[in-house]
Amino acid sequence: MFGSTPPPQSEHTPFHPRSPYAASKCAAHWYTVNYREAYGLFACNGILFNHESPRRGENFVTRKITRAVGRIKIGLQNKLFLGNLQASRDWGFAGDYVEAMWMMLQQEKPDDYVVATEESHTVEEFLQVAFGYVGLNWKDHVVIDKRYFRPAEVDNLKGDSSKARKVLGWKPKVGFEQLVKMMVDEDIELAKREKVLVDAGYMDAQQQP
Repeated sequence: MFGSTPPPQSEHTPFHPRSPYAASKCAAHWYTVNYREAYGLFACNGILFNHESPRRGENFVTRKITRAVGRIKIGLQNKLFLGNLQASRDWGFAGDYVEAMWMMLQQEKPDDYVVATEESHTVEEFLQVAFGYVGLNWKDHVVIDKRYFRPAEVDNLKGDSSKARKVLGWKPKVGFEQLVKMMVDEDIELAKREKVLVDAGYMDAQQQP
C-alpha cells in the first residue's frame, strides 16, 4: 500500500536522494550554491522535475512505453515489460523546461528554481493515454516484471513551481496528454522506418528496445 500523498516539492523541501543518480544531482546542486556564494559566480540551479520529449533515452519509462506503442502498432512486437505502474510523476515537456533555464539566466540575480507542471500522473495513466491514442488497450500488451521494481522507489513526485511562475513569468505550454501524443507520433514514425528494414531483411524484428 502507498502512503499519503506528500506535498508538492519546492526549493525549501529537504533533499532525500533515493538513487546514486539522485545523490550526484544533489551534490551538483550544492557545488553550484557554493561557487555562487564563495566566488560570486552567476550560477543557478534548475530543480527540474521529469522532463520528457521524443529525444528521451529509451531506458526511461516514458520513452520505453512510446517506443513499444509504435512497434506494437506497426506489428514489430507484442509485449511491453514494466515494473510499478502506480508510481506517480510530474511529467513535463523538455522544451518548456529549457525555456525556463534560459529565463533563469536573464535575471539580475542568480537564484534556484523548481521547474514543474504541478500535475502528477501515474505510469498507468501514461499507458492509458499512449495506447489509447492509437486505438489499443494497454492491458492486452503490458506484462509486470518484478525485475523492473526499484529497491528505493519514490511513490509520488509533484513539484511546486510557484517561484518560477512568479519571478520568471514561466509556465508550461505543453500539457500531459499533448506530450504523450507527441512522443507516440514520433515513435510510430520510427517504427515505420524500422519495419522497412525488417521487411528488407536488414534488421531482426526481435531487436527491440
